[in-house]
Amino acid sequence: MIPWILCVVFLIFIFLLWGKLLVLHRSLKELSTEFRERLQEDTNHLIYLSFGDTYVKKLAAEMNEELKELRKQRLKYLQGDRELKEAVTNISHDLRTPLTAVYGYLELLEEEEVSEEVGQYLKQIHNRADALKRLTEELFRYSVIVTEEEEEKKEVVLNQVLEEALLGSYGAFAARKIEPEILIPEEKVCRMLEETALRRVLDNIIYNALKYSSGDFHVTLGREGVFTFSNTADELTPVMLERLFDRFYTVETGKNTTGLGLSIAKTLTEKMGGRIYAKYEEGKLNIILEI
Repeated sequence: MIPWILCVVFLIFIFLLWGKLLVLHRSLKELSTEFRERLQEDTNHLIYLSFGDTYVKKLAAEMNEELKELRKQRLKYLQGDRELKEAVTNISHDLRTPLTAVYGYLELLEEEEVSEEVGQYLKQIHNRADALKRLTEELFRYSVIVTEEEEEKKEVVLNQVLEEALLGSYGAFAARKIEPEILIPEEKVCRMLEETALRRVLDNIIYNALKYSSGDFHVTLGREGVFTFSNTADELTPVMLERLFDRFYTVETGKNTTGLGLSIAKTLTEKMGGRIYAKYEEGKLNIILEI
């Protein structure tokens, strides 16, 4: 008799344990689904479980607190980013008026007969004014890029866009006595993307290479749509490499740079759903653009 009672008790225990595990499984599945949906939505809705284990409900409550904090931090970030963009736009706009006046006075002074020493000072002032002008233009361009709506995507022939970008920089390469080594496939490499954005990205990468190159430049376009830009950069360090795409970061060897070129390239690339990164191997800087 006792063995039968023990068997019944054991079966009841197994049944209850199976039921508990079933409820736990369904609760965790619902929790996982709810959490994933809340992360994807830009709402104030929190995780709600229609039923579930007590411990799972407690876990859901803790996750709701984390979601509240995450949304609070996101709002702070969005507000700060918006204020930064507005400040950048205002600063770049406000600097244009005094810069115009500076150029006007410089032109008047350059028309006067001055000593060689004063002439050198005027030249330096002009160079600094040019650098400030480039900075204000880059600031304005950056503020426009990060706030403008996405361009309509269309089929773009990557070979053609790259060739035109290199042709547009021919004069700059000639001035630096750099003969680019170019490897582009004969067959068309096409992608659906924003052509204007891609042109800006390529122009900024090429401009960066011209500034930092020690005398060479190599560019390759793969059939899979990957661009590789390579140039010797003897003075680059791993620390510099990590900050290469940071806003306003400049490498000392680059003259008259604003530190926005590669940052803009990264912003545009990511808006197109692509990826851009840098490698430094055997004294060569490689910028890889995956579209």
